[in-house]
Amino acid sequence: MSTVGIVVVGAGQAGFQAAASLREAGFKDPITLIGEETALPYQRPPLSKAYLAGKTDAQGLLLRPATFLAEHAIGHRAGARAVAIEREARRLRLADGESVAYDHLILATGARNRPLPVPGADLAGVHQLRSLDEADALKAPLSAAKEVVVIGAGFIGLEFAAVCAGRGLAVTVIEAAERVMARAVSRETSEAFRAAHEAAGIAFRFEAGVTAIEGEGGRVRAVLLKDGTQLPADIVLVGIGVLPNQELAAEAGLAVRDGIEVDALLATADPAISAIGDCVRFPTRYAAGFPEGDRVRIESVQNAVDQGRCLAARLTGRPAAYDAVPWFWSDQGPQKLQIVGLGLPGDSAVTRGAGASLSVFRFRDGGLSAVESINRPADHMAARRILSARKSLSPEQAADPGFDLKALAMAP
Repeated sequence: MSTVGIVVVGAGQAGFQAAASLREAGFKDPITLIGEETALPYQRPPLSKAYLAGKTDAQGLLLRPATFLAEHAIGHRAGARAVAIEREARRLRLADGESVAYDHLILATGARNRPLPVPGADLAGVHQLRSLDEADALKAPLSAAKEVVVIGAGFIGLEFAAVCAGRGLAVTVIEAAERVMARAVSRETSEAFRAAHEAAGIAFRFEAGVTAIEGEGGRVRAVLLKDGTQLPADIVLVGIGVLPNQELAAEAGLAVRDGIEVDALLATADPAISAIGDCVRFPTRYAAGFPEGDRVRIESVQNAVDQGRCLAARLTGRPAAYDAVPWFWSDQGPQKLQIVGLGLPGDSAVTRGAGASLSVFRFRDGGLSAVESINRPADHMAARRILSARKSLSPEQAADPGFDLKALAMAP
């Protein structure tokens, strides 16, 4: 490869991992990370938990010490926004008018918060939470708040709600679906988390829609629901999902469909452009039986890290199809949720344990599709090995507390 080198658009978990793994693999040519945020590459998961709770600071969020990029000759263009890809010339155009040449371009553009399309969503006191700047904007007002409304009972919303409840605040969570984390977990896991959150003082409004956020003097005062209910609020957090940042790829003529389309090697249709992380839709055997086929877009640290490593291996002469088992986690107060695999609403389920110590084993087409564990890390680790190695586990074995999951996982 020439000395122009590799340019990575996106300095989050996926982009940073690709750059670091390229250097670990012996790649010698220039690497440039281009990121819109001004901060050094950092972890996002702690923002809604440890960071807001004051258990870590901005320095503790960094993926590597500040000296890492310089020591590994990784350029970092902070506060820079890519606006166009000139594919024939292999150049990336930035918002400031500069043009950056590349031999290979990695799109790790991530995702952005889905906006709430109601009047008052722009009032002071209405927040979203995906970036360090957004977390910082929440910190000061949170210390003076008394009543918090969370719109969306997904991971971020529930993590934030648990932090607020732990501070003694009155918290109400509004959810359009009939249960918490409905798109991500089984009914059994939803019910266990709802019970735990309600025991901590969090109130829920299910199958509820927001029609407006009301304010006074430019600041939020209440959230208005479709049924006419008015919920007082000092702070509102909107956590209704994310949208993939695919526009740069689409405008360059690359295929997109709720994410940038890539093949099993994480390559786009342009041999000089690859894509990884939250912005990518890719094929995986773990999505067998999905309505849209075997292609999914996954928002997780595991997926970002593993795709960064897989792509770096290909670009340094060791190509292999991406086949990592997907896994996720969410810390919500004392409840630690760990998920491995990809479940569907129609999957059958059996359980081990109960309440705050529960594992739900989900099955589809006769095989294990996913395992959701609450405060049962041993079950989670065994399940990761079982799914990755395609080992057979029956519903009867999964439900039997005497059946040794670890032995099955470790067996040759």
